[in-house]
Amino acid sequence: MPTAKEVKALSELTARFDLPLGLRAPAAARTLVRDMLMAWDLPDIGWLDDADLLVSEIVSNAVCHGGGCIELSVQSHEQGVTIKAADGSSVVPRRRAAGENGGFGLQIIEAISEGWGVEEFQGGKRVWVRLRPCPSVAAF
Repeated sequence: MPTAKEVKALSELTARFDLPLGLRAPAAARTLVRDMLMAWDLPDIGWLDDADLLVSEIVSNAVCHGGGCIELSVQSHEQGVTIKAADGSSVVPRRRAAGENGGFGLQIIEAISEGWGVEEFQGGKRVWVRLRPCPSVAAF
């Protein structure tokens, strides 16, 4: 029988990936995160689609407005799943008028996530987004 410490350790999973800046980064990030979440037995397709969209938003923002490489991390913990994208720019994302040239990112993030925020990270920033609970897990 596992100890309480062992059970807690098993319930907190983390994966970290380094992505180069570039147009392929969002697609690579979506693939990596989806594969990791499925490996962690979080297979709900609709929920994974929301995760894909959130990953695309934070990684695309890092590509367009960040600097250096992107560090992407995924954590599954008691509070749910959190995805983080860090880049070398200290400029914090801000809401802007939505239009032909974008501006929908934060609206999308707020509509389909449980929450988001920004923290300082190694001279740059790290944007985090917490996914809503996975329906297939909540059913158990």
